[in-house]
Amino acid sequence: MNIILLGPPGAGKGTQASRLEADRGMVQLSTGDMLRAARTADTPLGHQVAAVMDSGALVSDEIVSALIDDRLATLSAEQGTIFDGYPRTAPQAASLDAILEAHGRHLDHVIELAVDEDALVERITGRFSCAKCGANYHDKFKLPAVADTCDVCGNHEFKRRPDDNEETVRTRMAEYRAKTAPILPIYEARGIVSRVDGMADIGEVTVAIEAILDGRA
Repeated sequence: MNIILLGPPGAGKGTQASRLEADRGMVQLSTGDMLRAARTADTPLGHQVAAVMDSGALVSDEIVSALIDDRLATLSAEQGTIFDGYPRTAPQAASLDAILEAHGRHLDHVIELAVDEDALVERITGRFSCAKCGANYHDKFKLPAVADTCDVCGNHEFKRRPDDNEETVRTRMAEYRAKTAPILPIYEARGIVSRVDGMADIGEVTVAIEAILDGRA
């Protein structure tokens, strides 16, 4: 089974992909992770990726497609895939169709994690983590049991990601609506788009996705 998880940054795509990997043996194909791995790889494609990224330019669709093509070639036919962060545009959607076909695969589901923008801003801007062990917390939803003390390791230092601010989050939401959301009609025409409430509890989102994949939704 090959699926796409769609949703803006912070919608929980990575979390759900990790659960599918653990529960179903699927493989998450995150273009961000693949680009970072390729950048340090001593291969012709890796050198090409490194040169583009070091120059500050955007990595072309051709390079991203080549990375995905190479990764699929390493998987067995029985291993399902989860595309996270790709495709983002109509041309990338067309490229993905061609790549999957070349590997004897097809796209089974496109699942959008629907979110409320204001609630998502609150979710992201309120999160912080232990600077020592990485345990995650939130200003509103999950404070440490003892103020300024990590529940896991007892550390007293915490950190926040510099891009977890309202301006950045809303900019990313706008980019998602402008660039990625328009590919939905392509897949809606095929009847393979489903939506789940990305603002629900993590476990509830997982159950909803499992129901879609099992044909129960």
